[in-house]
Amino acid sequence: MSIEKVKAFFSAYGMAERIREFDVSSATVELAAQALGCEPCRIAKTLSFMVDGHAVLIVAAGDAKVDNPKYKAQFGTKAKMLTKDEAETLIGHAVGGVCPFGINEGVTVYLDESLKRFTTVFPACGSSNSAIELSIAELEKYSGFAAWIDVCKNWQS
Repeated sequence: MSIEKVKAFFSAYGMAERIREFDVSSATVELAAQALGCEPCRIAKTLSFMVDGHAVLIVAAGDAKVDNPKYKAQFGTKAKMLTKDEAETLIGHAVGGVCPFGINEGVTVYLDESLKRFTTVFPACGSSNSAIELSIAELEKYSGFAAWIDVCKNWQS
């Protein structure tokens, strides 16, 4: 199970106990915010795309939406999200629990600028009822991200 991969990943850093599991679904931004009792914008949603035949993850703030022109400028192609089956196969986590931890080899992770306005954020942990609170520095460290990018809209005040 995916959450077990994420627990094992964080166990290596002595952080597995920080993973929260809920009795309710946290599969969407809104549900995760309700489960955590936080603002939806602080949910670090992980979106999965195909770029040049490779799986890519973009972690963005819960209130951010992918901006197609910015995405195309960044990656040189139109945004094409993975299907549920593709996400599970290529990333290693099912939709609703996709996160940048404990993922398959060869997946590139990017962090969107929309996250930088927060001290801490809540990404999922491989299941549709889990999350972990991480500082931005921890998210950078544990996600193994390739770069900060700016491909989202609707989050700037």
